[in-house]
Amino acid sequence: MTDYVPGTGDDWARIEPRDAGFDPSGLEAAMAFAVDHESTMNRDIAKALEGGHFSEPPPLGDIIGPTAPRGDPSGIILRGGRIVAEWGPTHRADMTFSVTKSYLSIIAGLAVDDRIIPDIRHPVGELVDDGGFEAEQNRAITWEHLLQQTSEWEGTLFGKPDLVDRHRQLDLPPGAPSKKGTHRDLQPPGAFWEYNDVRVNRLSLALLRVLRRPLPEILRRRIMDPIGASDDWSWHGYINSWVEVAGGGGQPMPSVSGGAHWGGGLFIPARDHARVGLLMQRGGQWGGRRLLSEDWVKACTTPSALNPHYGYLWWLNGDGKHYPSAPASSFFAMGVGSNVIWIDPTLDLVAVVRWIDKPHVDGFIRQVMAART
Repeated sequence: MTDYVPGTGDDWARIEPRDAGFDPSGLEAAMAFAVDHESTMNRDIAKALEGGHFSEPPPLGDIIGPTAPRGDPSGIILRGGRIVAEWGPTHRADMTFSVTKSYLSIIAGLAVDDRIIPDIRHPVGELVDDGGFEAEQNRAITWEHLLQQTSEWEGTLFGKPDLVDRHRQLDLPPGAPSKKGTHRDLQPPGAFWEYNDVRVNRLSLALLRVLRRPLPEILRRRIMDPIGASDDWSWHGYINSWVEVAGGGGQPMPSVSGGAHWGGGLFIPARDHARVGLLMQRGGQWGGRRLLSEDWVKACTTPSALNPHYGYLWWLNGDGKHYPSAPASSFFAMGVGSNVIWIDPTLDLVAVVRWIDKPHVDGFIRQVMAART
């Protein structure tokens, strides 16, 4: 595996498809496929959310974070860290929805690497004393439960109750009949897997409490600047998610969201996604510098007991069922739109594809795999 990593900004080597092990016409077909199967999501993201994209009636579905219109389909493919294909406005900072969750996992890894969180299998309430983990249902919740989406945390955060994402089914198309937001008896922490944005936001707030600095500031200093990312990305919370943090000098700090369910989250260019994907593909190493421990990257990509497709806020493909066309070694950051970072260490490959219709993501992967020579 090559040790090449790009320099800052546009200092990024390119490689011809044939030299990277691709048939040029096959790679052109993959790019055309991504563009031809553009997302059906309204380009005005605010209107998409207001129109019930997440099937929530007001006030549960009210937008409380910033939004921005999206751009054209775009993407970038790296082989050996070098650009082998690129299309669309890859320098444009677009909303990225739940891809943000995987960045939150990186922040958690920094806290673990620094021993600020000594053991992710210990209850969060041992370190976070803000009332969110005092109730009987929440007392035994560990950091690992939150990272694997098995916490079953109960409560309301920034005006959104955890109930809003109970019975959430990720495979339903927007607007389809759903039980989402209806009562379900909660299980003990660690006993049930459910994709729940309120609980992810509870993890974000807990990390803010222990790190005592805004998470975007930590991400920029520890990850984005060292990997040469642009200055165009930003990470947002909600209008009501500013909190005072012990040791923070009495100044309110933003608790950022783990997605854009109600607005907010990461606004980021595809090129910056590709850099983060390359960091993860390289096991947390950037050139000669260790930014994230290899142990944490392995933990992120280890299947959870309750969902073999999910690690620590990263999607996995070990059984080949999530994306049949991708190797079992692939893992993903994914968000509505669809926004996807596809990483495969065995292929030395990173691909970012944005604003592709969700049912056609596997078709794009199939095209890329077919282009290999």
